[in-house]
Amino acid sequence: MTLTGAPETLLATLYGRALDSRAPRSVLHDEAAARAVDRIDYDFRRTGMTATLAAGVALRGRQLDTWTREFLAAHPEATVLHLACGLDTRVQRLAPGPSVRWIDLDHPEVVALRERLLPPPTGDYRLVSASVTDDGWLDAVPADRPTVAVFEGLTMYLRKEDGRRLVERITGRFPSGQLLFDAYGTIGIRLQKLVTAVRKSGATLRWGIDDPHELEAWHDGLLLLDALRSVDMPGLDLLPRFGRVEMRVLARLPKLRDVGRILRYRF
Repeated sequence: MTLTGAPETLLATLYGRALDSRAPRSVLHDEAAARAVDRIDYDFRRTGMTATLAAGVALRGRQLDTWTREFLAAHPEATVLHLACGLDTRVQRLAPGPSVRWIDLDHPEVVALRERLLPPPTGDYRLVSASVTDDGWLDAVPADRPTVAVFEGLTMYLRKEDGRRLVERITGRFPSGQLLFDAYGTIGIRLQKLVTAVRKSGATLRWGIDDPHELEAWHDGLLLLDALRSVDMPGLDLLPRFGRVEMRVLARLPKLRDVGRILRYRF
C-alpha cells in the first residue's frame, strides 16, 4: 500500500468494519471488508483500531445506511452521491433497485484500489475518479431526480470554505434531497493527534462544526433534521464494556460530548 495522508485513513475504517464483522455481536456483518483486509499488504496496527473503535465505526456506518435506506424507500428513483466512498461497501449493503442511480466517488488512487478489491454492483452504477472539491464531476450528474448525498469521514478533512462550496453546489443543482454526513466539533479537531490513524498517516483535520444550524443559512430551504451525537448513537449497548463506560463518561462532559455528530439535512 502506498496511500498517504487522508486517503490512508480509509484503511482504518475498512479495518474497523472488518474487525466488527468478526465480533460476536457484529453491527454491520461486513464480510466483504474482512476479505479486502486479507488481500491488502499493509500493517493495520498503524490504524490503532480497537474493538471499541471498530464498533463505533460500524454504528456510524449503520446510522448513515439507515437514513439512506429511508430516503430510497421514499424516493425509489433517486440519485445517490456516495462521496469519498473509499472502500466502503455501502452500495453492496443497501443493494438499491435498478431504478436508483448510484455514484461512488473518490480520488483516482482510491478508485484504482477499489476496482481491484470490490466487485462492481449491478444496476445504474458509476465509479468516478475525482476529488469532491473538483468542479467537473458534479456537472456530469443529471439533475433530474431527488438526490441524497452521503459522505462519511470527509468533512473534517476539508477546509470550511470547501465544505460550504460542496454543500452549496449539491443543494443548488438538484431539485430536492438530503445531505447525510458525520462531523467533528472544534474540540475533535483540536484533539486530532490523539487519533492514531490521523497521526500516523500525516493527515490533517481542519473543519469542525459546533453549530449544525449554521449550515442552514448556506442554501434557502436547507433544514437540519437530525444532529445525533456520537455518544448518543443507537446501539451503543453493542460496544465492549469499556467502550460503553467511556461513552457514558463522555456524555456527561460538556466539552467532549459534542466531539462528533452524525447530521441529516433536507433541501
